[in-house]
Amino acid sequence: MDAKPLLVEVGRRMHEVGLDAVRIGNAAAALQGAPVTTVDFDFFFRKTPRNLTKVKALARALHATVLRPYYPVSDLFRVVRDDDGLQDDLMATAHGLRSFEGVRARATVLTIDGVPITVASLADIIKSKRAAGRPRDKAVIEILERAHAEATSAASRAQGPESRE
Repeated sequence: MDAKPLLVEVGRRMHEVGLDAVRIGNAAAALQGAPVTTVDFDFFFRKTPRNLTKVKALARALHATVLRPYYPVSDLFRVVRDDDGLQDDLMATAHGLRSFEGVRARATVLTIDGVPITVASLADIIKSKRAAGRPRDKAVIEILERAHAEATSAASRAQGPESRE
């Protein structure tokens, strides 16, 4: 399945409702070239009353439903659309990541089909997966570290030797 149409649709709708969120997890890593897959989109956001209203507006715009699968102990808001299996997990807390503001400051904005998508740094994704410690997270850490090293090396080569001195 090509996730690009869903990715663009979610990004466009987030932009329309004004929800500031950073894509994290394997989908964010894949957008940066890591050879990983996923079945959902994970986002990190600031949990405020205004943003919770925007999460509900996002669900309406996507013709989806907001679920609280681990309510009340979780800061997870799952936006689900049964028609095509869309699942967006919006999290106000993420393992190993201290603050939304810090993650957003280190993130990159990618433009896909004219839609800005804010994507967490590979370093933050690795930190989060390592802190989560789940078997499925541990299984991809080495792959993500390799992708991060390759990206860092490529960026260093692109700067040229004179800018590294």
